[in-house]
Amino acid sequence: MSLTITALYASLAGLLLLFLSFRVVRWRRKLSVGLGDGGQESLLRAQRAQANFTEYVPIALILLAAAESQGLAGWLLQTAGAILMLARLLHAWGLSQSSGRSFGRYWGTLLTWVVILALSLANIFAIISGAVVG
Repeated sequence: MSLTITALYASLAGLLLLFLSFRVVRWRRKLSVGLGDGGQESLLRAQRAQANFTEYVPIALILLAAAESQGLAGWLLQTAGAILMLARLLHAWGLSQSSGRSFGRYWGTLLTWVVILALSLANIFAIISGAVVG
């Protein structure tokens, strides 16, 4: 089975990870910090945006691939993937603006959790029911 929908969102996630990584490198060079954050909040925020992305996105993509392999409807997979990308963009934007509470961090985190919860439940339901969803 071809996982074309997952491939699309994994590729978009890869591009976003490269962008977030580039931001960390750019701050490191600008601030002459080789390791850690050098006590610089801007670098710390860039690092956390990148790290948070790498903490959540892999499990979301694994769940998306599992759901796609079980036959979840394409429109549901596309919706989950699009919301995940929007969520991670919001989170990165929010964290780049403030180390405190922000619209982007709140909605980015909440939407990421919703996608992970929805895909987890969809996969569990498909396994328990033995039926192909979609």
